[in-house]
Order: sequence, then structure tokens, then C-alpha cells
Amino acid sequence: MRNIGFILLFVIFGFPALEIYLMFLVAGYIGWWLLLSLIVSAVFGWLLIKEESLAVFGRLALTVQNGQSPFAAIWDSGRTMLAGVLLIFPGLLSDVVALILLLLPNKADRINPRNMPRNMQQDDGIIEGEVRVVEVEQIESKSKPH
Repeated sequence: MRNIGFILLFVIFGFPALEIYLMFLVAGYIGWWLLLSLIVSAVFGWLLIKEESLAVFGRLALTVQNGQSPFAAIWDSGRTMLAGVLLIFPGLLSDVVALILLLLPNKADRINPRNMPRNMQQDDGIIEGEVRVVEVEQIESKSKPH
């Protein structure tokens, strides 16, 4: 139990210290462009959180409707929210972790075609319709003028 407290303390103080060190290192190479990238990533993170907070209920309803586990939708939305928070947190390491979280495939977005309603399934090449057999004599009698 003592090791967990030490690891947690190291993460709480070590992660921001590493972020600050990396920012100074990168700022020495690219200068003020670092500030612009941090502002852009914070705005993107805020927009990501705002969009995901609106989409979480729709994603949850869609997964339940498709017969999938709702925990997959909650996990994917939580992962996206965490990525947004990491983008708002100033630093390059947190932005890289956020991008990795965003690039992981979402389980909730995968749709199982067997559980979809018939009208939403992919085209299987079958065209439904009616067939009417017309004899050649009937066609010729209709085409001749009386």
C-alpha cells in the first residue's frame, strides 16, 4: 500500500514537472509557436468535450438499440472526454497521450449487421419486386392499330 502512495505522489508531481521540462526544451527549438500550439490544442480539447457531452446520450441509445453493451459507449465517451481534458492541460506530453486516446478505435461505433433492423442493413444484391408474364401475342395485338 505504501508503494501505491509513492507512485501516485510521483505521478502527481512528476507529470507536471516533465511537461514543464519538455515545454522549455521544445520552446528552445520552435520559440513562440509552442504557445500557439498550446492554445490551439486547448480550444480543440474544449470543443471535443462540448461535442462529446452532447453525443454521449445518442451514442448510448444507438448501442442499446443495436443490442450492444452500453458500457462500450460509456467507455468510449469517457475516453474521448479524458482526451479533451488532456488537450486542455498545457503540455506536449499530455497532448500526445490525448491523440493516442483519440486514435484508438471506438467499440461503440462498430455496428453489428445481424442486430440491425432490416431497412438499415447493407445492400445484399437482392431486388424485391413482382413478375408478370406477358405472352408475345398480347403484345402484338396491343401494338397493331385497329
